[in-house]
Amino acid sequence: MLPYGSIEEAEAALGRGLTFAETLWFNYSATKSDYYLYCHNILFLFLIFSLVPLPLIIMELSRSAGIVKYKIQPRVRLSFSEIFRCYKDVMWMFFFVVGPLQLVSYPTVKMIGIRTGLPLPSGWEIFLQLLAYFMIEDYTNYWIHRSLHGKWGYEKIHRVHHEYTAPIGFAAPYAHWAEILILGIPSFLGPLIVPGHMITFWLWIALRQIEAIETHCGYDLPWSPTKYIPFYGGADHHDYHHYVGGQSHSNFASVFTYCDFIYGTDKGYRYQKKLLAKMKGEEFQKMQ
Repeated sequence: MLPYGSIEEAEAALGRGLTFAETLWFNYSATKSDYYLYCHNILFLFLIFSLVPLPLIIMELSRSAGIVKYKIQPRVRLSFSEIFRCYKDVMWMFFFVVGPLQLVSYPTVKMIGIRTGLPLPSGWEIFLQLLAYFMIEDYTNYWIHRSLHGKWGYEKIHRVHHEYTAPIGFAAPYAHWAEILILGIPSFLGPLIVPGHMITFWLWIALRQIEAIETHCGYDLPWSPTKYIPFYGGADHHDYHHYVGGQSHSNFASVFTYCDFIYGTDKGYRYQKKLLAKMKGEEFQKMQ
């Protein structure tokens, strides 16, 4: 809750007029508690889990020739009932694990210093903090994910997520409840190390989940804007990890490719890409 009773008080405290964005923020948040603002994440996650995958699911069900050519594993097709079962399982986990976890984790958010007041962060501040969050999460997630592919971690926990050897958007948060708790740790490390504004925190949670859905979509879409992000893994990179499955020792990173390259866990993926490129080249020569 903001410590100002009016916009005039806020402007007097800041020593300047409020920007348009700050005025909107004041009008919305002035009388709302910090806990209420933090709980917006629950609504955002529900909408993201439910709506963002829908265009991808429509593509999956349409079976259009113009779309199928972008599917990474074209021989695997899920029915509507299989897709809906995945969504129901994800929603069960959302209401009984993810939602309650959000409700009880607020003291941690206060402890690490996520603020809700004025002034709002600049665009550059938000961008740099989000970049830091993605880098920190990606590195720590790499090692935790890699450890979950050990014999005990995979058999007891991580195998649930790998039930989808050809993943779909809804399958991004499909996992054992313990995995959701464990992999939630890297998501909080960035804000812990580089505390920011609640708006930045909202954006971080939203963008991270949207990114996870995109990497699990099962389609390598040439028009995706993420193609222009340096070292971004994307659907093709992560789909190989699911394709290999429990024996996978490739492509553990959640967002970028640098960890897999540095630690040598993308060799199988790179070999497959070279082999496919060679086969395509030979087929092209035969057609000449």
